[in-house]
Amino acid sequence: MSNPLALHGGPKEVTRDFSWPVYDNSEIQAVTEVVASGKWGNPDCGDLVEKFEKEFAAYCGSKYAITCVNGSVSLRLALIACGVKPGDEVIVPPYTFITTASSVIECNCVPVFVDIHPETYNMDPSKIEAAITPRTRAIIPVHFGGLACDMEAILAIAKKHNLRVIEDAAHAHGAEYKGKKLGSIGDVGSFSFQSSKNLTSGEGGIVITDDDELYAMMHSLRNVGRIEGGQWYDHYNPGCNYRITQMQAALLSKQLERLEEQTKRRNENGLYLNELLKDIEGISPLERTEAITMHCYHIYIFKYDASRFGGLSKNQFAEMLAAEGVPSFRGYPHPLYKQPLFQNKNFMCYAIPETADYNSVFLPVAEQACNTDAVWILQHAMLGEKEDMEAFARAIKKIQLAHHI
Repeated sequence: MSNPLALHGGPKEVTRDFSWPVYDNSEIQAVTEVVASGKWGNPDCGDLVEKFEKEFAAYCGSKYAITCVNGSVSLRLALIACGVKPGDEVIVPPYTFITTASSVIECNCVPVFVDIHPETYNMDPSKIEAAITPRTRAIIPVHFGGLACDMEAILAIAKKHNLRVIEDAAHAHGAEYKGKKLGSIGDVGSFSFQSSKNLTSGEGGIVITDDDELYAMMHSLRNVGRIEGGQWYDHYNPGCNYRITQMQAALLSKQLERLEEQTKRRNENGLYLNELLKDIEGISPLERTEAITMHCYHIYIFKYDASRFGGLSKNQFAEMLAAEGVPSFRGYPHPLYKQPLFQNKNFMCYAIPETADYNSVFLPVAEQACNTDAVWILQHAMLGEKEDMEAFARAIKKIQLAHHI
């Protein structure tokens, strides 16, 4: 007879506490020094901010990096700098956080949803060209969970149609595609430093680029429209104060020192967990091709087949798995286009045409991922030991055994 499930009063399979963020006295000391200096702001006292920007650009292999208040604003800065105009269309995936699409709306542009690939949950390149119209100006591929999109295919489509590519790399700090850091491959890469992210200061964001003109515009937009070398009270572009603080920059520099080792650990644990789970009927890790030279596993995602678990729904399974001590989640309950924002067209924008109808959108792969298939294990759990990955696998087998499969 199997052990009773933790949800039903049995012992947890996983007892380790996976704390996040990871820090020690070096972060505390760095922030203490900023507080004691009395130089908290930016740009008047922006030496630590500039230092971190240079460090992050070098880490990603990019020419420029511009920090800002969060990863939502970073997408907006990228879109404006890339030249979108009111009424233009921007292609986005439906399986992502709201701001990938809401940043498009904030620019008075129209999000156009393209379905995800069933084996990666990233935007499916084979479906992009059918969504392109004369009004399309940009594509925002999201490296969801830290798994690289098929950038070679996406860039080829963008070149053919003269479109900008803005990589949403909010999940992808340190991950690589064919040896190149994600975010450094398209025209602009956008990152978040929100509290759950693999590199964090609680909040914050950054954009990276090799393009001199894009850099100059994003730098200006971030700093109330000022330009480098201009006068303090001269404002050239419609920007706002999107600057981060010295304390955030001090934290980020220290956290960046940890990122490469943490990314390698997540990647190794992800590969090991793939091996453990692939032999469990009804559990399928997402696909990793040879192009994925580093996966940072901001989210470890596997596909769940209820028929191999006695018909147990995904939501029930996810609840049981979390009760066993696995830091896990059922994922998004519905695709992005089903958010009230899109269903009610509550855009407050003058340039989105009445013909934009999200009530009729139905993308089957995204629907299936949300409704029945996708289960997430969160990034801080992927910093554990091999023994922890084995415990995750045992927890899944325990649930399966309890349901007589």
